[in-house]
Amino acid sequence: MIARMSKYDFVLYAAQSEDFIEKLRELGLVDITTTGWEPSEEDRQLLLDIEGCGRAAEFLKGFRADPAHAALRGEPFASGREAYEHYAAAQREAASIRSEIARLEKLADELRPWGPFDVERTAKLAEQGIVLRYFSTQRATFDKQREQWAELYTLTEITRTDSTVWFVVVAAPGEEVTIDAQEMKTPQMDIREAERRVADEQAKLAALDAEFARVAASETLLTAYAAELKERLQGVRVVATARREADGSLALLEGWAETETSARVDALLESYPNVVWIKSDPTPEDDTPVKLKNNRFARIFEMIGDLYARPKYGTLDLTPYFAPFYMLFFGICLNDAGYGLILLAAGLVMLRKFREPGMMRRAAWFATLCAVVTIVFGGICGSFFGLSLKEYFPSIPFFDFQGRFFIISLVIGLVQILFGMALNIWTTTRCFGISHAFGQLGWFVILVSCALAVALPMAGITIPGFASDSVAFYVALAIGGVLLLLLNNPRRNPLINVGAGLWDLYNNITGLLSDVLSYIRLFAIGLSGGVLALVFNTLAEGFVPEGANIVVRLLVMIPILLIGHGINLFMSTISSFVHPMRLTFVEFFKNAGFEMATRSFDPIRKMNTRDE
Repeated sequence: MIARMSKYDFVLYAAQSEDFIEKLRELGLVDITTTGWEPSEEDRQLLLDIEGCGRAAEFLKGFRADPAHAALRGEPFASGREAYEHYAAAQREAASIRSEIARLEKLADELRPWGPFDVERTAKLAEQGIVLRYFSTQRATFDKQREQWAELYTLTEITRTDSTVWFVVVAAPGEEVTIDAQEMKTPQMDIREAERRVADEQAKLAALDAEFARVAASETLLTAYAAELKERLQGVRVVATARREADGSLALLEGWAETETSARVDALLESYPNVVWIKSDPTPEDDTPVKLKNNRFARIFEMIGDLYARPKYGTLDLTPYFAPFYMLFFGICLNDAGYGLILLAAGLVMLRKFREPGMMRRAAWFATLCAVVTIVFGGICGSFFGLSLKEYFPSIPFFDFQGRFFIISLVIGLVQILFGMALNIWTTTRCFGISHAFGQLGWFVILVSCALAVALPMAGITIPGFASDSVAFYVALAIGGVLLLLLNNPRRNPLINVGAGLWDLYNNITGLLSDVLSYIRLFAIGLSGGVLALVFNTLAEGFVPEGANIVVRLLVMIPILLIGHGINLFMSTISSFVHPMRLTFVEFFKNAGFEMATRSFDPIRKMNTRDE
């Protein structure tokens, strides 16, 4: 659900701004509106430094994990700022050295065919009128033309490979050499010099490890410096966006706090001198920040909803409602108990590794829950690494996914869409009254009536007294039609409502058809993954020589099965993650009337090592 917010308007002396912000930061409960902030050049540098500190932290993780650096120890710097400045300078130098190494290695590749030679001696020969010209050509061309070229020029083969020959032609200064070969630049150094320079640059790069070791030893200071920069950015944004009145002597700020904790904010404001404040409830026109407060189960799926957007304040948080559908859709798409077991093992390993609350802990629970549903659904369908369990357990009535799930996927889609519409009706009624939901309610009644009277009998289920030719069915359609066509907007002229209702009916029918058909992807993805698993099993058996013993069978089949099922598991898991998310964001969110928020609740606070 969405946490309730309280709005604050502050008026204080501009000279008090920094102290007031510091008090709010220590409290850590107030989000100050900074909409429209444009960073200055100084602010941009602050943003770059914050980003650089983040990159430094990521670099140090890899640096410490490298066994080659395990023995390195460095003296910590005096401050976090000094550590960051030395890190940034070392990184710039390292980038320059790597660029030079890449250039020299490319040059060494060009020089390698010519081998070691005396550059000074070739230069002296040129001064004496003996010029060496350097060529390369295809091996076949050289072997074919060598005798003809030798009659015209003095040439010497230097190096050859299976495809290319490098050779030198001795010529006079300014003499034109016309042969079917590519002339190359006169080398300014030999391979020994190039390799020596590469080694020198690599030694310089390795020497920087000592500097990075000092930065690693100063990691705590560096983290504190990053937190200091983030706090400074908070203050810069607040001060820059505050309204100034009375010739700049007064500052006007807008803030937000959770209603649940607003009493602590009130206590601070009561004790703070020379500040005037007004506390009020948010209005629909306010750009109210959003904070979600869900139970442990729904909180796991907030990471999925956040990939799209947070819900607008005053609307409904759909996270608890789409979470069960998402898990079901994931299990349907992956649809293999064996793959589910692998995913479950990965989830349990992550749960053991990431014990602290946070994003990775939620991701671990997400993988575990989706794996459990996959195992259950795959077991019901009798699929285990592409094997049909029905062949091994013929007495168990496994579900025929391929033969029966096409229609069921459409039914599941219709159920989720109707559920979303019901949530939309409830939200509209709660916010604006039942009269504003008549149009949605009419369309909902028509759909449910058609589903019960027409669709259910197709599945062999009938409701006594409610069939497609019953009076009750026509009465329900009439009620829905009146709500949809005549009462869709109680403030409008009924004739205008009829026209608008007919247009809405057309859009709803065409939209509903495409929405429901989108759920066929559940069947298609589950089927394609199962077929690929079966193909890899058949392929592995097909490569086994006839009459081979068990050892040979295992040696042939295991690599094929590992590679094949590994590829299929990877591709199917991605599809099972993405496509249920697409159904959630497009079909479900649209029919549930989802409205996105423009900002999340982010109070100014003291930063620490756990702030991201």
